[in-house]
Amino acid sequence: MGVALDLGLKGIRTLVLDDHEGVGEGSRAICFAKRTLEICDRLGCGDPMVEKGVVWNLGKVLHGEELVFDFNLLPDGGHKRPAFINLQQPYFEKFLVERIRGAAAQDAPIEIRGKNRVDSLGIKDDGARIEVMTPEGTYTVTADWVLACDGAGSSTRNKLGLDFEGKVFKDSFLIADVCMTVDFPTERRFWFEPPFRQAGDSALLHKQPDDIWRIDFQIGWDLDRKEELKEERIRARIDQMMPDTDYEIVWTSIYTFQCRRMKSFRHGRVLFVGDSAHQVSPFGARGANGGMQDVDNLGWKLAAVLKGEAPEALIESYDAERCYAADENIRNSTRATDFITPKSEINRIFRDAVLHLSRTHDFARPFVNSGRLSVPAIYDESPLNTPDALSNGPRISRPGAPCPDAPLAGDFLLGQLGDDFVLLAIGQEAPTVSGIRTMKLPELTSEIRNRYLGRHDRAIYLIRPDQHIAGRWETADASLIEAALNRATGNVLACPH
Repeated sequence: MGVALDLGLKGIRTLVLDDHEGVGEGSRAICFAKRTLEICDRLGCGDPMVEKGVVWNLGKVLHGEELVFDFNLLPDGGHKRPAFINLQQPYFEKFLVERIRGAAAQDAPIEIRGKNRVDSLGIKDDGARIEVMTPEGTYTVTADWVLACDGAGSSTRNKLGLDFEGKVFKDSFLIADVCMTVDFPTERRFWFEPPFRQAGDSALLHKQPDDIWRIDFQIGWDLDRKEELKEERIRARIDQMMPDTDYEIVWTSIYTFQCRRMKSFRHGRVLFVGDSAHQVSPFGARGANGGMQDVDNLGWKLAAVLKGEAPEALIESYDAERCYAADENIRNSTRATDFITPKSEINRIFRDAVLHLSRTHDFARPFVNSGRLSVPAIYDESPLNTPDALSNGPRISRPGAPCPDAPLAGDFLLGQLGDDFVLLAIGQEAPTVSGIRTMKLPELTSEIRNRYLGRHDRAIYLIRPDQHIAGRWETADASLIEAALNRATGNVLACPH
């Protein structure tokens, strides 16, 4: 839905074929990161998500009954959005669909067809022919491009004879979403070897809207899933964790850690997005958030190609940048999995020693891994980047990085950037360049200075439509900017620096 909304808002005719009707059921993904919320702000649906969601920045890691350490994921101020909100995936989808309907009512060319199942897919050099099954019968539709957003069990991927590469870990986790009224703080709480050990070898507790709480239990590999999903077995685990607590079980599932991706996300005119392209373990909230970053990366590129503003070669950068990001997510998820579920006795000894030392020694805490939580990918090696020309500029705003937010004239910077190419001038005038909107900052707040200038008094930034930085300079003339724009739109392989 996200990529359909992004394309439709850019004037690209988009058809969504969904074999279901309406939004999904069950909480599924619940943790949506700051970067995802910023993307949703750009798409026009961030506010209702944050209003409905449970905002949190804090987390605690415990070993048994003892606190190992706590952390703040957004310790510095000056950001519009929090580090995370917890929001059940059906709500997230609902707000996207409502935004699509509102955009369509204002002539954005987006259509959603429920109970429309793709039965066959014929790929050509210039598009695809799709056979669709509906309750009323079959029909055929042609498309310039096909975006496979059909999840981990992607039928599109299967139809093309493609598969994942990676690892499946031999451990299982039980999810139980329960409705209860309790006076627990709004924070991420993770236990290694919890005091309620009979409930599981590790556990996680999160608050969701509507008095729903997410509980994860590590339950091992050699088990009968059907038996473990029986209500009495689930209640026995929850009662161990929270005795004398009244609750109602809302939704349950068992999952296995998987860290896998397709070798390439592009196959001719078919592009794979989200879970259909990559899978990671849930700890770290990198699945849904990674999928929304796919959307953010692909939408502007495909729109530019379809409008004739960029060559088709630009689409290759979607594969390059998002495969790089998927590898980063997989690497972090694999490390978390290895720490949470040690695969050998020596690994367990190391894990327990780290947990013990972390209670009193700061140096050990970075080794504790209950899931490195989702952060946006920085495309350091992207072919779209112009080499950094702001000597010793802030690392947070280097080429390839997403723009850090900052307060600005009663608003926030990201909200004023929009979704086209922008030339951001700080402390100076910017040259006029065709095809780029110029924005001069009216004030230099401490956050702007820290995040964009560092030791410099002035700077110029070229910012992509997905609000990632394509290039930066202390000062630049029109020819430098034009060369960087050509590179960022895939028109040349290199530019002067």
